[in-house]
Amino acid sequence: MRVFAMGDLHLPFGSYKPMDIFGGWENYTEKIEANWNSTVSNDDTVIIPGDLCWAMSLEQSLPDFEFVSRRLNGTKIILKGNHDYWWTTLSKMNRFIEANGFDNIKILHNNAYALGSIAVCGTRGWINDDGEPQDLKVLKREAMRLEASVQEAVKTGLEPVVFIHYPPIYGAEQNYYILEVLHKYGIRRCYYGHVHGGVCFSKAFQGERDGVTYKMISADYVKFTPVLVQE
Repeated sequence: MRVFAMGDLHLPFGSYKPMDIFGGWENYTEKIEANWNSTVSNDDTVIIPGDLCWAMSLEQSLPDFEFVSRRLNGTKIILKGNHDYWWTTLSKMNRFIEANGFDNIKILHNNAYALGSIAVCGTRGWINDDGEPQDLKVLKREAMRLEASVQEAVKTGLEPVVFIHYPPIYGAEQNYYILEVLHKYGIRRCYYGHVHGGVCFSKAFQGERDGVTYKMISADYVKFTPVLVQE
């Protein structure tokens, strides 16, 4: 079993919104399906750290979930992104998954999953700006959710690998609340998405800093092909 990751699928089957403003998104669902299934086997797991689809409700997201479950290989573990308006309580999502027979889809929310030699953990995150009171509140809450997830991962005795929707470091901005959790628990790898197109790619930090290696896995950045995380 191998572990892969790719974020920001932005599936349009339940609710359509064009992605061509970013460039390179022509026929992207066909690219996702072809590249995914040529890379991932049914024995593998793929982490999707946010922005699964454009649906505004869980019910509206049904065709998007059907695409992910029925047409893409492997087990999928999904986190929340800023455009996942369909996201609701964990119990409701799990009931939706069970009722529709999506037994190869799991939700990551304040929990962790042991996969081979690693434990997958993470959260949505938020923008790297604590200048506004409402943003500060969300930033702190997301850091708490990340810590809860990392703590569950630590319990497995495996290496915790963090997946987060927003980049913790973007240009001159740093999400210190998220970074504090990463450093506190000695996280060595962090994968993120959210960023699309042109100059945005150059502003999102990738590489090693303070013992943590950051890697961007937005679908368009990785050419709609899941990235290997662990053999």
